[in-house]
Amino acid sequence: MNPILTYSQTATFEQQYILLRKKEGRIYSDAELRLLPETAPLHPYHKEWNIRNQSLQKLLKIINRKGGKINILEVGCGNGWLSAKLAQHTKAQITGIDINRLELRQANRIFKAIPNLRFVNGRLQDEQLKDTRFDIILFAASIQYFPSFKKIIHTAMEYLTLQGEIHIVDSPFYLQHELDAAKQRTKNYFTGMGCTGMTAYYFHHCVDDLKRFNARILYNPRNILNRWFRKIPFHHVMIKNQYH
Repeated sequence: MNPILTYSQTATFEQQYILLRKKEGRIYSDAELRLLPETAPLHPYHKEWNIRNQSLQKLLKIINRKGGKINILEVGCGNGWLSAKLAQHTKAQITGIDINRLELRQANRIFKAIPNLRFVNGRLQDEQLKDTRFDIILFAASIQYFPSFKKIIHTAMEYLTLQGEIHIVDSPFYLQHELDAAKQRTKNYFTGMGCTGMTAYYFHHCVDDLKRFNARILYNPRNILNRWFRKIPFHHVMIKNQYH
């Protein structure tokens, strides 16, 4: 996922990430993957998947309002569930990209019959995407795996159409005074899971990082009404192409 990692570092990240996913119980069976984001009420991540489903519904509305066969890239698509749902319920051409070969193989196997969907193994700046431009580039629960918010957004903008947009969902953004505590919680969690190495690949981005891009916040979890009634902990951020 990371545009500045060497290929050897990428391989190490992949190993650490898959180890963590297995320990967390997030490597899903084929049957479970076909149903996502639907999960049984007693599923350990049922509440999380409800949040993911709400993000999906918002994205579907945004995409369908645009109409036509737009081109969409999901960066860090993992097992492909979101890319597949977007392809099934819109006319868009969907590309999912990830360095995670284990989950990509499963995605290709499960979703191969969807005609407007493809998966790419690699990094955002790799050769296979260099001649492609996208109307929407999506980071869903993946922006935290990139060390520099500024660099990854600038990299993504190189792949946007002139009127293209970047959408970021299901990832935390922190206030400046919250960063140290958040980093410590993350370190404690990875250590407790026996995956201390993941600390080097997980990054905490600040709300202030959004200002340099004149980002539009489509959903703000800090809004008092959202805190009381919706209780979704993640921002939905939209950044328009600044190069047009």
